[in-house]
Amino acid sequence: MRVEEFDVLIIGAGLSGLRAGLEFSKKWNIAVISKVYPVRSHSGAAQGGINAALGNLDEGKEDTPKGHAFDTVKGSDYLADQDVVMFMCKEAPKIVVEFESMGAPFSRLKSGLIAQRPFGGAGFPRTCYAGDRTGHALLHTLNEQSVRNGVTFFDEYFLVDLFITEGKIAGLITLDIAKGELVSFRSPYIILATGGFGRIFEYSTNAVINTGDGVGAAFRAGVPMQDVEFVQFHPTTLYGTNILITEGARGEGGYLFNKNGERFMEKTAPKAMELAPRDIVARAIETEVIEGRGFEDAYVHLDLTHLGAEKIKERLPGIREISIYFAGVDPIEKPIPVQPGQHYSMGGIGTKFDGDYGETDLPGLYTIGECSCLSVHGANRLGGNSLLETAVFGRYIGRKLIEKGLPNKPSSSDVQAAEEKAINNIERLFKSWNENAGKKSVEIRNEMGATLNKNVGVYRTDKDLKKSNTTLQSLQKEFLNTQVSTEDRRFNYGLIRTLELRNMIDIAEATAYASLWRKESRGAHFRTDYPSRNDNDYLVHTMIYRGKNGLEIRTKPVKLGIFEVKERKY
Repeated sequence: MRVEEFDVLIIGAGLSGLRAGLEFSKKWNIAVISKVYPVRSHSGAAQGGINAALGNLDEGKEDTPKGHAFDTVKGSDYLADQDVVMFMCKEAPKIVVEFESMGAPFSRLKSGLIAQRPFGGAGFPRTCYAGDRTGHALLHTLNEQSVRNGVTFFDEYFLVDLFITEGKIAGLITLDIAKGELVSFRSPYIILATGGFGRIFEYSTNAVINTGDGVGAAFRAGVPMQDVEFVQFHPTTLYGTNILITEGARGEGGYLFNKNGERFMEKTAPKAMELAPRDIVARAIETEVIEGRGFEDAYVHLDLTHLGAEKIKERLPGIREISIYFAGVDPIEKPIPVQPGQHYSMGGIGTKFDGDYGETDLPGLYTIGECSCLSVHGANRLGGNSLLETAVFGRYIGRKLIEKGLPNKPSSSDVQAAEEKAINNIERLFKSWNENAGKKSVEIRNEMGATLNKNVGVYRTDKDLKKSNTTLQSLQKEFLNTQVSTEDRRFNYGLIRTLELRNMIDIAEATAYASLWRKESRGAHFRTDYPSRNDNDYLVHTMIYRGKNGLEIRTKPVKLGIFEVKERKY
C-alpha cells in the first residue's frame, strides 16, 4: 500500500481548503486531497456574494464591522458565538481586498469601487459580488493562486477514515477512485474542509458531492457533531429542480407574490420585506403554500420583470439562464416559480469551547468551512457570510498553526500500527459489502432523503420527528447488510455512493435526534408544538456523541458578548 507523508493535510478543495493550503504552502510541505477536481467543488455554486463592511455605496451612514457583526448575531437568533463573529467581520474587508489583489473579477460601480448589493437581514448593502457567479469567480481565483504557488493536489481521492495514535490525529486512509487502491496519508495536522451535507435531504440546492464525508469520519473518530438540527432552507429554489435562485435576485429588488397577487412578506417582516433573513422568508413561503395561497399548492412567484432587461442581463445573467433552461421562463418577461429547499448546514463538526477557531477535541484535527461549526452562523446564516467564512478561517488556520509550529511526531511504529488497524477494518467492511444480500445503498439513501424532507423540514413536530428517528434507526440496521455488487474498485461509484451513505446516515440520524431534543423554535429550527424561543433552557450548543446505547446529547455554552440577547424583529 502506498504511504504519503506531509506536514499538513487539507481535505477538501473548495474555498476553505484552497485558502488554507495557500497559506500553509508558504512555509510547509502540504497537500490538498479532494474527491473531485478543485474547480468542481461546491463553493463554485455560490451565487450572490461575499459580505464585508466596505461602505462603497453611499447610503447616508457608515457601515462598520461592528454593524456587520450585529446583523450576523441577530440573524443567528443569538446562538452564534459572538467572539468568532466579531473576528470574522473585522477580517472581512481585508479578505475582499485580498481577493481583489489576486485578480477576482468583482462587479464594479461607475466609480470603479467594488459593487455591493443589499442582502437579507443586513442593515447595509455590504454584499460584494461578481454578477451572480461570485463563488465561481472566487474559486477559480484561489485555484489559480494555489497552482501558481505549487500546492500539491491529490484529486479524486475519497476520505474513508481517520486514524489516531497516542490520543492524537496521525493520518487518514483514502480510496484512490481511479486506481481503486487504498492510500494512507500521514500527518500531525489534518484540516477537514469537506463542505456541507445537504444531500441527506431528498431535495437540496447542494451538489451531489455534498455528503458530509469529513463530518462522518470525525464522528467515527469520536469528535461530536454540533448544532446539526439547524438546517437552512433557502426560500427561493427553482420549483421542480430546487436549483438555487440567489438571494441577490431579491437584493436587486425582486418581489415575492402569492397566487392572489399579494406581496405576502408584508405580514411577516413589514420593514425588511423580501430581505428578511432566510429562515423567516422560507417559513413565510411555506405558510402561503400550506394555507392554499400558493400556485398549484406548491410554489410562489419571484417577480423580477419590473427590474428591466438591462439590469437582469447585467447583474443576474446566470439566474436568467437557469430559469430559461430549467423552467422555460424568461424572468425578463415572467415571474420565476420558487419554493424553499435545503441549502446549508449551520451545524457540523464540533469544536473546542476554549480552543483556536476550528480546533476540535482531537489534538491535531481542525475543521473549517461548512463542515465545521465554529459557531459563526448560530441558528441561521445570513446570505453572503458563507463565502466570507471560508476565506477568513482558511487563512486564519494557516497562520495560527504556522505560528504554533509543527508538533513532535509519534513513533513510526505506532503510526504504522494504527494505520494497519484502520486498513484492516476498511478491508473487512468492503468484503462484507461484497458478500451481503441486503438493499443497495441507493435504496436506503432514497428512503433517508424522503424521511428528512417529510419530517425534518421547514416546520417540525414531535410526532414527525419521532417518526423520522424510528425510520433512521431502522435504516442504520439495514445499512449493516447493504450490498456493493461489483468487486472491481476502479471507478466503482457504487462503492463510493455506499461510502458516502455511511457518513450521511449518521448525520441524518443526529439531525433528527437533535431536532427532537430541542423543544423550542430558534432560527431555522421551527417546532410548531414549541413555537417560542426558550433562552432559559436552550441557549446552548448541542453536542452529539455516539454512546454505547445510541446517540447522546451534551451541551456547550454559547459565547455571549456585547450584543444583548433579545427578540428578533424585522
